[in-house]
Amino acid sequence: MKPARITYFTWLVDELITVPNFPAWVCDVCGRREYDQHAINEISLLLAPHAGKANLKNQRVKPSTGRSRSSRTTTHDQQ
Repeated sequence: MKPARITYFTWLVDELITVPNFPAWVCDVCGRREYDQHAINEISLLLAPHAGKANLKNQRVKPSTGRSRSSRTTTHDQQ
């Protein structure tokens, strides 16, 4: 097996995704191809359904200022 750069193909829902110049290992005798595992892990993170979306579990809640919404509205309305 020798290192090479090939095109990676995968399906994301019903869309075919291709990634050119993807690191892989290719057998110089039989031509068998294996994608580089580190690169597969990285592309899997990018293509994950939750990628780029906020994780509600890890979001911080802003501390309360001690004023209720109604008191702020009343103060604003009076100005």
